[in-house]
Amino acid sequence: MDCDTCAYFQWDDEEEDYICEADVDEDDLARMMQEPSFRRHSRCPYWVKDDEYAVVRHQAF
Repeated sequence: MDCDTCAYFQWDDEEEDYICEADVDEDDLARMMQEPSFRRHSRCPYWVKDDEYAVVRHQAF
């Protein structure tokens, strides 16, 4: 999965590591892990592009 570009990939201070905060169930996780690594993020039903400027982009001149 290309988690680095996902909005659900967040830093966890307690674990001191990045974690996926999406509500992924066991069946989805198993299915995604069976995919080849180069296609995993396209199969993740929770993957959302992390674009923090999307909300304000329409306000640009």
